Amino acid sequence: MTEPLLEFRDVRSGYGEAVVLDNMSLSLPPNGSLALLGRNGVGKSTLLLTAMGFVTLARGSIHWRGTDISWLAPHKRAQLGLGWVAQERDIFASLTIEENLTVIARPGRWDLPAIYRLFPRLADRRANMGNQLSGGEQQMLATGRTLMTNPAVLLLDEPFEGLAPIIVEELTAAVRQMAIDEGIALILVEQHAEVALGLTQQAIIIERGMIAHRAASADLLKDSVTLERYLGLKLGAS
Repeated sequence: MTEPLLEFRDVRSGYGEAVVLDNMSLSLPPNGSLALLGRNGVGKSTLLLTAMGFVTLARGSIHWRGTDISWLAPHKRAQLGLGWVAQERDIFASLTIEENLTVIARPGRWDLPAIYRLFPRLADRRANMGNQLSGGEQQMLATGRTLMTNPAVLLLDEPFEGLAPIIVEELTAAVRQMAIDEGIALILVEQHAEVALGLTQQAIIIERGMIAHRAASADLLKDSVTLERYLGLKLGAS
């Protein structure tokens, strides 16, 4: 059996006395992809923050390639191969696109030419400052910058939120290339369940901070009863 790349074992975490996640157990294999689904406020983003070490554990443990990293600092987890693309994007406004990409680069297959092939828009505007970019271009830059650290796992927090449909299509194609063609393992938090399920192998629905449903993404995409029950999603509805 293949050892998981990232694993949560009975994790409870939250903020101060407030418990957000409880009894959270999941595993991500090498080259695996997982969609985290659920209504707003159920703990999806907190799960990514917990994986990165920004949220303290109250119980349980987090393992990387079999090693307990529960109390490892966030920058140490990044060095191991965890790559986080925050919902806020956190672009360096006073740096150019190219400077944003190279400022935290680490050696590996994801270099400037590879990022520019993935996101041609960034290549066209490489000399533009971070504060001169649209929301969609900022999302591409945030994703590309994280890829430049050459992570083994990419944690994507609502990458398509608030973006124009044409940009969503471009980003969806890029995520699909990363996951399928390049084999990067990823965990995707996304409100658009149909998009997330089309990009991943497995899916988890979170409700009240706990896992309410697990399934293969392709199976869940066809399970209209479960999607409507937990997400209020009616397939085929406009």
